[in-house]
Amino acid sequence: MIRSMTGYGIAEQIYLSKKISVEIKTLNSKQLDLQVKLPNEFRLAELDFRNTIGAKLQRGKVDVIINIVDTDLTQTYHIDPAIVEAYQDQIKEISKNLHIEPSNDLASILFKMPGIFNVPVENYDEAFMDKIDETLDLALQMVDDFRIQEGQTLKKDLLHRVELILDLLEQVEPYEKSRHDVIKQRLTKNLTELTTAGQYDENRFEQELIYYLEKLDITEEKVRLRQHCNYFNESCDEDQAGKKLGFIAQEMGREINTLGSKANEVNIQKLVVKMKDELEKIKEQVCNIL
Repeated sequence: MIRSMTGYGIAEQIYLSKKISVEIKTLNSKQLDLQVKLPNEFRLAELDFRNTIGAKLQRGKVDVIINIVDTDLTQTYHIDPAIVEAYQDQIKEISKNLHIEPSNDLASILFKMPGIFNVPVENYDEAFMDKIDETLDLALQMVDDFRIQEGQTLKKDLLHRVELILDLLEQVEPYEKSRHDVIKQRLTKNLTELTTAGQYDENRFEQELIYYLEKLDITEEKVRLRQHCNYFNESCDEDQAGKKLGFIAQEMGREINTLGSKANEVNIQKLVVKMKDELEKIKEQVCNIL
């Protein structure tokens, strides 16, 4: 089944005193454009994360945020009293030497000084890393489910527009029959005006008429366009069909353009313009398909 390249997923789990969250956003792109944001202590595992994400999502502009938050705030930061005291002694000494009045709010100055907070060094074991991988898998599955749902909506719209093109193609036939008579009348009129007393070689005229009718015949274009439309519908059930559907849409466009250039009839030209309008909408939607 087809999938959209637009998706979203977020998963959270609590492990010991840590909350693990993974958020993934995806948009359409010709290739895999992956951006991963994660805490510095997990940089060594980034390549593994990227491989997992790339294997699952395949293509698109993908933004991934992996975040670890300590739910036990008492263990997050510690103030080092010795460093605070050292800063306080230095401030008092400098104030005394430079004859500066001491601040009335010395605490606010001290707590802005660097190095007074001790951040505990975290040691993440294999079980914790497995929990991150599990959370990532949950988020990836949510994105995939989202993409499938969006893909079904896109498929419904695409099939509808292909059906509209086929309906417009069927409307060409009545005008095509009358077109031959119009071309013959036009050639006869031109020949009559260009020859003396309307005399010309009728055999040569018939040959020329057959040549122009064959040159302007659109039967092959109609057959190929119908085949391309049917092939497009069949391909909508394939996995990762985005690029393939794009190629088929290009072929459909070639046949529609040729049909329009050969038509030489105003009503057919109007139908061709409507076909092109539907095809452009199809191409826009195909760009969002994986």
